[in-house]
Amino acid sequence: MALAHSPDGTSPHAPVAAPGHGHELALTAPRRAPAPPATELAVVVVNFCQWQNTARLVRQLRRSAVVRTGAAQIQIIDNGSPAHPLAARVARLRGVSVRRYDANLGFAAAVNRGCRQSTGPWVLLLNPDITVPDGFLDDVLGRAARGDLPADVGVIGFRLLNRDGSPQPSTGPFPSLGRTLAGLCLPRARRKCHVNRRTVQSPVEWATGGCLLVRRECFEQLNGLDESFFLYYEDVDFCRRAAANGWQVWFDPALQVTHHWPLHARRVPPPLRLVTRHALLTYTRRHWSGWQARLLSSAVWAEAGARQLWAKVRGDSDAARCFDQMRRLVSDVAVGRQQEAAERIRFAASFLHPIAAEQDGRTE
Repeated sequence: MALAHSPDGTSPHAPVAAPGHGHELALTAPRRAPAPPATELAVVVVNFCQWQNTARLVRQLRRSAVVRTGAAQIQIIDNGSPAHPLAARVARLRGVSVRRYDANLGFAAAVNRGCRQSTGPWVLLLNPDITVPDGFLDDVLGRAARGDLPADVGVIGFRLLNRDGSPQPSTGPFPSLGRTLAGLCLPRARRKCHVNRRTVQSPVEWATGGCLLVRRECFEQLNGLDESFFLYYEDVDFCRRAAANGWQVWFDPALQVTHHWPLHARRVPPPLRLVTRHALLTYTRRHWSGWQARLLSSAVWAEAGARQLWAKVRGDSDAARCFDQMRRLVSDVAVGRQQEAAERIRFAASFLHPIAAEQDGRTE
């Protein structure tokens, strides 16, 4: 594993913000007036080194009448990506706002800023590597505005498809120790979530944040996504907290989108594995009993040690260093050393630029 340079020869060490930090960068686009009170739907897209994908998604979203009328607004949050000419072009489009930060805030923190900088009773979270059909936002708002939608439905997930049109896992039960350990015997696509084959809307425990509609009242009551999660599992945590506060989480198969690069369909280099393990450990510490969290921590610590040893055998010093950081991270999370854990995440996140950039422009 080479961590020193990205595919284009630039340094991968993009700045990563400490929790709650990150300065907003001004764009050359003219200032816009605040969103009109008529806005009913805010679309929040977090971009990280995927301006081609993001620009393509924006073009698709703007083929909805609700964008042209102002009933929907599109809010792009850029998480410390290198400068790109598409950023200013997208910012000039009607119905679109772009906010750029000079460091990687993490997905949860970026979503929270996007929601605070937008208006409307509903918020739609979308990944840049999503393809939507024409008129998609019209249909989303139509589903949200139905008179038969119970007032306590706070979160709605839609059907996701793979690039070949097959159904993609997008909902699942809350992770437990037994499910997590048993999942190690399953393909990666089936470990965390399942393919939901229901043809009518129905309650689920959680739905993926790659395409997630959230009632703003629910979002604000829960103070948004938990920013302790840098990347992954923040959607599971949010749905669990929503349910604990009396909100329903639904799966609605009436609308579907294509998700091109889910985590289970991509390679997982050591820095990304460190980030995903941090997310899992953070979730278990929040929601599992003490002995269960400690048992899983021991398993992850052993995994990191085995991977570190194998990296040394292969002569991959960068990977070995990363897995050493992962072992230290396990201890930090277990005893609540948040500042030290954040430093490990910043170390790993500084190498995510080339990993994310691999997917850019590949949603055609």
